[in-house]
Amino acid sequence: MSTDKPRAGRRTAPAPGALLLCLAEPGSVAPVAQLLRERMLLTGAGERWSVLVPEGKPWQHGDDPVERVLTGWATALAVGAPWPVLALWWDADRAGYTLAAGFRRPVGYVWLANGTPAGEDEAMRTFAARLGLDPVLDVPVLDRLTRPDPAADACARLRALLGVLTRAGVTLAPGLTPGEPADRLREVARVQSDAQPVEATGRPRTVRAEPDTAEHGRTGSRIRRTAHRVGPWLPHTGDPRARTLALAQLAAGLPLTAWALRRRSAGWTAAGVLLLAHGALGLAYDLARPRD
Repeated sequence: MSTDKPRAGRRTAPAPGALLLCLAEPGSVAPVAQLLRERMLLTGAGERWSVLVPEGKPWQHGDDPVERVLTGWATALAVGAPWPVLALWWDADRAGYTLAAGFRRPVGYVWLANGTPAGEDEAMRTFAARLGLDPVLDVPVLDRLTRPDPAADACARLRALLGVLTRAGVTLAPGLTPGEPADRLREVARVQSDAQPVEATGRPRTVRAEPDTAEHGRTGSRIRRTAHRVGPWLPHTGDPRARTLALAQLAAGLPLTAWALRRRSAGWTAAGVLLLAHGALGLAYDLARPRD
């Protein structure tokens, strides 16, 4: 009879999961997230941040792993809005992040399941620069995440990354944690007081009661300030920058969508469709707008 005993403390490989962090208030994120045509839950994630939690698991039903799906979603959101999007993802083999901002090339980093770094150090520095992180306090901590550490697995690396982002205002609810399965993330997001589902069509509806008048007023003021900052880029303004953006979105969206459809990539198809939708809307409005 064998005398072997199971090794204590053996880690269980995590089920795939993902979070999308947006550097914007939920009121600004909801209308853009609808265009992904994916069911998600949206809730606040600290000062100036929101988090989208997927309700479905498209990486289980297609050819794309969770990393590729989330990269496509982050890219789609970022090209359709003036704020960056940070995708966090993990599965049994790896974990990592992708930061997308506008039309710039997304930057990301990957760790193997046991925490072994599998990315480029320069990507981490670019990540810090694009989010405006502190070069003295934050960058040295990020650099340590690119060095071997036998005590930290891949999801622990992501949690350490989120620890750095707390100084940038990120505060996730307990349970919205890298390493948790997608079902658990959805359950935690659903019970948050400000949670709202984002549907493929129609207006997002709140899960819980509407906020009181004072809070509603504060939220409205924040949304108006956001609109003021991005106003010149919106189609209805007729600003030349809006026309330029619409043309650029169409030029980028057509080949991206064609490529994604050939690859049957759900994430990148969403990115291409979102580019085309934004570009077509902006150009249609510009052509229909009466000239002075």
